[in-house]
Amino acid sequence: QDNSNITCFHIFEDSNSLEIVQGRHPVVEESITKNGNQFISNDCVLKEFERTWLMTGPNMAGKSTFLRQTAIIILMNQIGCFVPASSASLSIFDKIFTRIGASDNLAKGMSTFMMEMVETSRIINNASEASFVILDELGRGTSTQDGLAIAQSVLEYIFKKINCLTLFATHYKELCKITEYISEIKLKTLEIKRWKNEIIFLYKVVDGISEGSFGIHVAKLAGLKTNLIERSREILSSPSDVNEKNFELDLDVDDSQIENKEKNEDIINFIKDLNADEISPKDALDILYTLKKNFID
Repeated sequence: QDNSNITCFHIFEDSNSLEIVQGRHPVVEESITKNGNQFISNDCVLKEFERTWLMTGPNMAGKSTFLRQTAIIILMNQIGCFVPASSASLSIFDKIFTRIGASDNLAKGMSTFMMEMVETSRIINNASEASFVILDELGRGTSTQDGLAIAQSVLEYIFKKINCLTLFATHYKELCKITEYISEIKLKTLEIKRWKNEIIFLYKVVDGISEGSFGIHVAKLAGLKTNLIERSREILSSPSDVNEKNFELDLDVDDSQIENKEKNEDIINFIKDLNADEISPKDALDILYTLKKNFID
């Protein structure tokens, strides 16, 4: 359904809650619709017994866009604008706090991680129960163990002490175990679909935990050399911390050889799935067109 023209009046709620139906990011939507694409809308419902969402999801799947659009809708709501959603019912918030992205201030001797911690400290010290907080990838600027520990302690503190509506996005899937003792925290992820060896992002927020970050897939989309992608996959599948097996051989393989190998495997798998005894002449012609379009053209 195309919701690109839907805007609505807001309804103010006395309780500490937020309900956005088919919300959209107005800036991102404007950008992608110019290229003929459709922005995928999402709901966001935060209330007394569901005031914190812990979101995991692949890179490039839309987590940060969803976080930002929720904050933008709140801001537009409180200055009296129409909001990009089919309906919205929101509380009055005293402040909006965000910790998103990576930045540094080297002139003042502050690394990216130091800036991250300074901004997080400001949120912890200034947020109130009437605030809205979004945190995106807290703790990623240090080691996995340190980052996970900091992320968990901050999430616990916000939930137990500040008690404000919060969207908390992370790549630390281990953090999802927090729901074993804080059941009110809801686990959300971004839906994906697998097709052959590819990942298709559906940009839809759903219940659950992400299968993974799919960083190698994003690296491939960004144009990283094919042999490096294959080497990364091999290392990822290794149980050891550092995989030296076939190091020189793997990195010397030409990109075109790997691409041809993958294409040949796809053709073989495609043919294996066919049942020759049940194919009509018309089906056979369609299959030839499919092979030509997907593997030759």
